[in-house]
Amino acid sequence: MIERVIILENIDPVVFYGVNNCNMQLIKTLFPKLRLMARGHVLKVIGDENETAIFEQKIKELEKYCTEYNLLNEEIITDIIKGNAPIEIKQDHLIIHGVNGKPIIARTENQQKLVKAFESNDLVFALGPAGSGKTYVAIALAVRALKNKEVKKIILSRPAVEAGEKLGFLPGDMKDKIDPYLQPLYDALQDMIPTVKLKEYMDNNVIQIAPLAFMRGRTLSDAIIILDEAQNTTPHQIKMFLTRLGLNAKMVITGDMTQIDLPVSQSSGLIQALQILKGVPGIGRIEFNKKDIVRHKLVQRIVEAYEKYDEKKKALKSAEISGKNNNITN
Repeated sequence: MIERVIILENIDPVVFYGVNNCNMQLIKTLFPKLRLMARGHVLKVIGDENETAIFEQKIKELEKYCTEYNLLNEEIITDIIKGNAPIEIKQDHLIIHGVNGKPIIARTENQQKLVKAFESNDLVFALGPAGSGKTYVAIALAVRALKNKEVKKIILSRPAVEAGEKLGFLPGDMKDKIDPYLQPLYDALQDMIPTVKLKEYMDNNVIQIAPLAFMRGRTLSDAIIILDEAQNTTPHQIKMFLTRLGLNAKMVITGDMTQIDLPVSQSSGLIQALQILKGVPGIGRIEFNKKDIVRHKLVQRIVEAYEKYDEKKKALKSAEISGKNNNITN
């Protein structure tokens, strides 16, 4: 009789062991001659040397499947332990499998272009309207890189600029005050990483979410860095952020030129950066449009309605200026 200790580094215990340990109970029935004890990421097995070796091999196969698909159920466990490969449902343009095995896919042509640009450039600008999936796809690419051990951490940032409203003196510590600005980033991560694993990543600073001001002075290496809502950066801020890029790191900058919330007197750093960096090797640029909007069908119609309104407003202003010029000439 020997004891083996198996460390399950990459799993989420809730997903791996199942609700009320149902997965673990099934594994025990499939290995009736072994004694099993599980706590967190540590699994102990006692029994015959040959049988414990087979058990460890099968557990590692289950761990690999669970890590990749964020899913483990009775059918998958039975197939893997009995030596049958689980049925794989292939998805075109799959990025990763999210929570409960949900496939995260590059759904539109421009989302697919963003995936390719990310793979071939260290800095990518993803520009376009709300709901086009630019930030969501960028975060999915970052999670994939982390799961594949291509990088050691993910850093997500946003400028803390109010979108017209005044939040006032919010209660709580610094994290409580800035979290409302960063909630969209949390929402995307919660779609892709099981809750317990996400908390572990954040507690260990493997995934860091912080406002733009917190980036000053840092060198960000071995990381995927995403700056969201970059249209609300000042020229000084975006320059500071872009120069944080360290070794073995990639950046994705997302923004929507139609939703600039800066004071009228302040120019957008994103617009300036795009002009300055145009044609620089190693920088990709993907422009999304209203056809890429993957939220509720009404969102596309809303965007179109606002575009028409803005065009009409510009035309009236242009006509007004032209009329004034004619009066002056006359």
